[in-house]
Amino acid sequence: MKNPYFYLDMKTHELTVPYTGEPRRVRVLLPKHYQEDLDLSYPVVYLHDGQNVFYSKESFSGHSWKMIPAIKRHPDLAKMIIVAIDNDGNKRMDEYAAWKYGQTIPGVQFGGLGSVYAEFVMEVVKPFIDQHYRTKPDKKHTAMIGSSLGANISQFMGIAYQDQIGGLGIFSSANWLHQESFDRFLNRELKEKDQRIFIYVGTNEADESDQALTAQNIKQAYIDSSLSYYQTLLQKGVPIEQIQITITADALHNEQAWSHHLVDCLRFLSEYW
Repeated sequence: MKNPYFYLDMKTHELTVPYTGEPRRVRVLLPKHYQEDLDLSYPVVYLHDGQNVFYSKESFSGHSWKMIPAIKRHPDLAKMIIVAIDNDGNKRMDEYAAWKYGQTIPGVQFGGLGSVYAEFVMEVVKPFIDQHYRTKPDKKHTAMIGSSLGANISQFMGIAYQDQIGGLGIFSSANWLHQESFDRFLNRELKEKDQRIFIYVGTNEADESDQALTAQNIKQAYIDSSLSYYQTLLQKGVPIEQIQITITADALHNEQAWSHHLVDCLRFLSEYW
């Protein structure tokens, strides 16, 4: 049997964020034989929180998504280009929330930059990737994955750019932070029914930072938010076979838990690639 491990080429770019004027690191992981198969073009998967995607030494939690081993160990996956967009550190919670957090907690104010961050991804990052790499830029071959607040912004963008994003990987969404606003947006704006959507949530998602933001049962809040999203998608007419939901017993809110389901997500999103 041929050794499944192989070299994957990674490129690094610094793209200017229009609303800050600052550079943002965007890394591109190319599929096997990209430099040799010059007549081929590829689907693209975009991920938020780029620091957590490839290497554990960079990751906030000390454990990455293990994207490179996932691709290497599963040669049955469709070949794809992976684009990891770094978060902005202290401004992460502002960029990944389309609405301002509305609870009255002294000293806690964030959110509201989600729309302009989404414009950066779709009007700066995606055009750059499509121009400089051999991509399949159409909706069917464009997917987006995020976790926690990164899932929030992915859900928002999946609606705001439903004509350009065909697949979503939603891991441990924290939409309970602005559930009513998101639900209104989803019900009002979702028109297209052809997206493929992978939803994941654990039953032990609580952490101290989350609990400080709400008095509700935080473990249940994560589950309820994911189930609400799933049910609303069905009510809006998205076929059940285009949605996959996984609820994992005792799973925590971190990259280690999410990485266990990354291949399942990629396989589901790429089924018709």
